[in-house]
Amino acid sequence: MTKRNAITKRSNKVVRVLTETANKKVLKRQSLRNNEYYDMQQTLDDLYKASQMNKRFKNLYELIIRRENILLAYRNIKKNKGSLTKGINESTIITIGEKDPNALIDYVRKRLENFIPHKIRRKEIPKANGGIRPLGIPTIEDRIIQQCIKQILEPICKAKFHNHSYGFRPNRGTLHAYSRAVTLANINKLHYVVDIDIKGFFDNVNHGKLLKQMWSMGIQDKKVLSIISKLLKAEIVGVGTPNKGTPQGGILSSLLSNIVLNELDWWISNQWETFETQKNYERKRIIGGKVRLDRSVKYSTLKRATSLKEMFIVRYADDFKIFCRDHKSAFKIFEGVKNG
Repeated sequence: MTKRNAITKRSNKVVRVLTETANKKVLKRQSLRNNEYYDMQQTLDDLYKASQMNKRFKNLYELIIRRENILLAYRNIKKNKGSLTKGINESTIITIGEKDPNALIDYVRKRLENFIPHKIRRKEIPKANGGIRPLGIPTIEDRIIQQCIKQILEPICKAKFHNHSYGFRPNRGTLHAYSRAVTLANINKLHYVVDIDIKGFFDNVNHGKLLKQMWSMGIQDKKVLSIISKLLKAEIVGVGTPNKGTPQGGILSSLLSNIVLNELDWWISNQWETFETQKNYERKRIIGGKVRLDRSVKYSTLKRATSLKEMFIVRYADDFKIFCRDHKSAFKIFEGVKNG
């Protein structure tokens, strides 16, 4: 590759990232307007705050089937480009709830009373490396149901997710992950990186473990967990009933995958970044008009008084990087993550 081609390729990548970031800002504003229009924003904020306080949520089903939540789900699905993608029953968003919102609300509630998911249409799309990415496309009716569930679960999970997990999360994207990586490399001078991409991650998620992780997060409404379990086991046309994995293409899949990997995020983080010390060395400082947590004294103390290895994680979906100080530490961390 010539120098000019390399520069052009980098420039195109920067343009794509900036465009993606601008689009996400527009979607963020639209999402907030939708939440406020359907009087759901306060409910979602309350769920987030309660999750921060480690509350156990046992009555989420009533929030999921709430009229405003169903209408909000319809609006969010409708503005999505995928709303015109047909499942196995050939329905699209245009044929659902446009003329009679009450009929849509009744339909969702009746489906969820004794939920049986529709079959999933399988579609394969080519990957940049020449491979194939299998997508599972639910019917539009099931996508609306998944959106209803996601809207209620997302603020609960958001409060528990690690701060440096950037994939499939509201108000975060590739530019944020890139910025964090550049900061660790250029400002913190961490030039050794453990680069890990979990092969076949989405296809091999253990359903039982996932449900236990959700329970540990405080999502303890058994009816909701039962519905999610059925969604995970929805029959895929031409493949059969899966006993593992979260099909890419489902609205809930991205949230569920982040739940699975959240334990890994915190395990790595607790080895250094968020390691709890007996004495609190952390201080709050105002930087750029915002309150930031200053851990510099804590880290210098850990370096002096312990044998802990310095490491910081940056994760985007199933692709994550661990920034280290030296080669020896990076190698030990790689072996620890691989065998952990």
